[in-house]
Amino acid sequence: MAGADVMNIGDADFNKEVLKSDQPVLVDFWATWCAPCRAIAPIVDDVATQYKGKVKVAKVNIDDNQDTPQQYGIRSIPTLLLFKDGKVVEQIVGGSGLKPKLEAAIKKVI
Repeated sequence: MAGADVMNIGDADFNKEVLKSDQPVLVDFWATWCAPCRAIAPIVDDVATQYKGKVKVAKVNIDDNQDTPQQYGIRSIPTLLLFKDGKVVEQIVGGSGLKPKLEAAIKKVI
């Protein structure tokens, strides 16, 4: 469910991969049963490839990892959080008009 430039992470490595990252990190909270999540996956993959080396992109499966989504108040999916210096700087919920929203958010942090 993730392209070559997207990491699959979970509760155990979230702190290391996201909060302690020296690069901004875009995190896609998703689930296998979520049709909109599957629909936006190619967009998330494109963004990961486009901004490789500037922004890390990660996916967290909310069914397999429940602590992290709960900690960040994820109530609906797809939800994407953009982290910089260990803090959420942008939240995007849903998939409509996603690519321009992602690009605008990323350009603010790189």
